Amino acid sequence: MSGFFDIPSDLQNSYFGLIGLHLREALLPVLAGLLVSLPVAQLCVRFRWLYPPVFGVTTVLYAIPSLAFFVVLIDYTGQTETTVMIPLAVYSLVVLVPAIVDGVRSVPPETLAAATAMGLGPVRRYLQVQLPIAVPAIIAGLRVATVSSISLVSVGMLIGNQGALGNLLHDAQIYNRPLLAVNSVVTTAVLAVLVDAVLVGVRVLLTPWMPKERAAR
Repeated sequence: MSGFFDIPSDLQNSYFGLIGLHLREALLPVLAGLLVSLPVAQLCVRFRWLYPPVFGVTTVLYAIPSLAFFVVLIDYTGQTETTVMIPLAVYSLVVLVPAIVDGVRSVPPETLAAATAMGLGPVRRYLQVQLPIAVPAIIAGLRVATVSSISLVSVGMLIGNQGALGNLLHDAQIYNRPLLAVNSVVTTAVLAVLVDAVLVGVRVLLTPWMPKERAAR
C-alpha cells in the first residue's frame, strides 16, 4: 500500500495536506452559502411572493455545469481556489434556502404568537425561536450541500487547481499509477461520510428535545 499514500511531488502537498485543502475548498463555500441563505430564507418566509423567483434563480444557477462555471470565472479569478469555491457556494443555495424556508415555516403559529406576546421582535423571534426549531431541517440541508461540495471539489483539477484530491486522478493517468485514483475516490468518500456523521452529531446536540432515534437519522 506504499503507492497509495505516495503523493507525487508536483502536487507540493502531503497526503494529509491534500485532505486539509480539499476540506477547506469544500466546507468554506457551504459556510458562505449558509450565511447568505439565512437572511434570504427569512425574506422568503416574510414575503411569500419572493420565494418562487428566488428558488427559480438558484435552480437555474445549479443547472449550470461546474466546468462551465469554472471557465467563466477563470478569466477573473484565475486558476485559484476562489474559482472552485464560488460555484460550490452558489450550488449550496439551491439546497439550503428551501431547507431553511421549510424549517422556519414548520414553526407552529401558537409558538410564534407566544414569542410575540413575550415581547420578541421579528429579529429576536427569528434567531431565538424559529431557527432553533428549524435546526433539523437546516442540518438536513447542510448534509446534502456538504456531501455534494466534497465530491464536486475534485472537478477543480480540470482547471489546474492544485489543492484538492481530484488532482490524484490526473496524476494517476500521467504516472500510470492506478492506486492514486483509488486513493482519490476512497478518501473523498470517507471524508464525505465523516463530515456527514459530524453534522448528525451536531444536530443531536442542538436538538435534545427530539427522540434519540429520530435525531440520529
